[in-house]
Amino acid sequence: MLESRRGANNVIRGPQSALTDFLASNNISAAQIRSDYERRQRRAQEQHAQESPGSQPNAEQAVAAADGAQQVESAVRQNKRKREQDKAVAKIRQGKNAKNHKKAKGGNSSGDDDDYDLSIDMYSKKKPLPGQLENCEVCSKRFTVTPYSKTGPDGGLLCPKCSKEQETERKRDEKAKQKSRGREKRRQTQSNLLDGIAQVGPRTLLDLCLKEVANNIHEVDEFGDLPQSLLKRLSQILSKQRLMNPRTLDLFLRPGLESISLYDCGKLETDDFIRMLSVAPTLRRINLQFAGQFKDEVLDYMMERDVPVKHLQLEAANLVTNAKWTEFFTRCGRRLESLKLAWLDFAMDDDAFVHLVQHCPNLKRIRLRKCFKLGSRGLSALSQLGDLEHLSLQFHSQQSVDPSNITGLVAAMGSKLRTLTLENFADADDSVLASIKSGCTKLTKLRLTGSLYCTDHGFAQLFSDWTNPPLSLIDFSGNRLLDCAEPDGPDQPVGLASAGFEALMKHSGSALEKLEIASCRHIDRDCFAEAFNGAINCVSLRELNISFLTKINSGLVMAMLKTCPNLLRVTAFGCFNITDVRVPRGVALIGVPNAQDCIVQEGNAGTGFLP
Repeated sequence: MLESRRGANNVIRGPQSALTDFLASNNISAAQIRSDYERRQRRAQEQHAQESPGSQPNAEQAVAAADGAQQVESAVRQNKRKREQDKAVAKIRQGKNAKNHKKAKGGNSSGDDDDYDLSIDMYSKKKPLPGQLENCEVCSKRFTVTPYSKTGPDGGLLCPKCSKEQETERKRDEKAKQKSRGREKRRQTQSNLLDGIAQVGPRTLLDLCLKEVANNIHEVDEFGDLPQSLLKRLSQILSKQRLMNPRTLDLFLRPGLESISLYDCGKLETDDFIRMLSVAPTLRRINLQFAGQFKDEVLDYMMERDVPVKHLQLEAANLVTNAKWTEFFTRCGRRLESLKLAWLDFAMDDDAFVHLVQHCPNLKRIRLRKCFKLGSRGLSALSQLGDLEHLSLQFHSQQSVDPSNITGLVAAMGSKLRTLTLENFADADDSVLASIKSGCTKLTKLRLTGSLYCTDHGFAQLFSDWTNPPLSLIDFSGNRLLDCAEPDGPDQPVGLASAGFEALMKHSGSALEKLEIASCRHIDRDCFAEAFNGAINCVSLRELNISFLTKINSGLVMAMLKTCPNLLRVTAFGCFNITDVRVPRGVALIGVPNAQDCIVQEGNAGTGFLP
């Protein structure tokens, strides 16, 4: 008995199929089934032989039938085994894909993944060991495998020649990527310079956070209680990337909000503006640019909810009618303190401006840029705004304005004006400059651009013995005569020239923070050298625009940088005589065509950002 048990225990058993395991678990013996079947067949043959002695052919047919049944049973078993193997392989592949998906998400793999890997390894081809022979995946050449053999793109091994070619190609691709990264970095640097950013060293943590939020704005659920300055900065970044849409608008909205600035409303609809007012009915300052879908319904909702708006700035809101503007000024005009409208070519005619003056007595700031319907009657009506301190008018190129309207406007309110802007005022002449000198005594900012008739003598007279304090911002860009018959201009220079620039620097040079004299081509080189020789203390100057002044050279730019220690931004488009300049760190030199090759940064480390 003991020996028989030992013999049974020493039997080596091979792998069993799924069918064998199933039969064993249900106490079904394949040998017993076969013996029973054969016994029934023999019994049937004996019965036939006893009944009929000539039944030998029938016996042979029975044996043939038995053989056929065995073949059918064998085929059924093979098909069933094949189906089970296919299911097992499919399950293994499915488990492998699930494992890869979990790894991609960063999750932990389960214990069954090891079994799946083992099953895959059973069906996969083993890699040859060092010293064995293998065919190259690329050229099919037979070679000896070493520990340093490279792997091909499809998982096979490569011969030494193909390995060397693959390594050379990889290095070439990496070098090309490095060149593209350098090109992208230079492009980004120039883009930052155009924005007034002279970045030296790593970015601040705040800039990195803002950039990261903007790059992943689709995953942000809310901004929380960010201060208004950061919300404004995020709005600028998203507007520049054209990402301002109804979803991102919701990130800026919260109850109790008092100020909102959206710099690209091109993807917003009328309902979005109404939702903005419904979520934040306490808005006091609204700045919406490119608001093409800002319609009468929005102003109706604003008046119905009695939104306490004091500062309203709209750009391209052409779908608001004159009647609605008139109603808005009548009902909500008394609380308005500043109004800025731009690019209105359909509404806001002279009648609307008359209602504006009548019902908005508390206006202190008004800016009108390219309001095509504004005429002489509207300009005359603006002179009745007694508390106005900031006046900004920008005319379109085809708009003709009588200088007498502007002189009367300046004479009526000039004593209270702190800033005066007259852009693209082609019809302005010396009489406008004379009215500014006689009527304005509190100005800190003066902008007069695009004039065809203001002379250098008029600018010199303006700054000679002017009782107004020194100005902090001056912009006289584009004041010149456009006449192809006289490319060098007339004998009496039109626009700001040497005499006017000398008087300007003597009057306001010590307090200037921003100076723009682009296209004032009649200023001599000696005049620039005298103005920036250190005699005039220009410590406050931060921005300087000298574009298209062909007489400016590298020496003058270096003198400007030396005498203006706080200078952060110099714009010099079209100045081809600037070839080699040493720019201090933190200063943005914009527009020089060969700045990439010839400009060297030196000095103390620092960063410059112009808001």
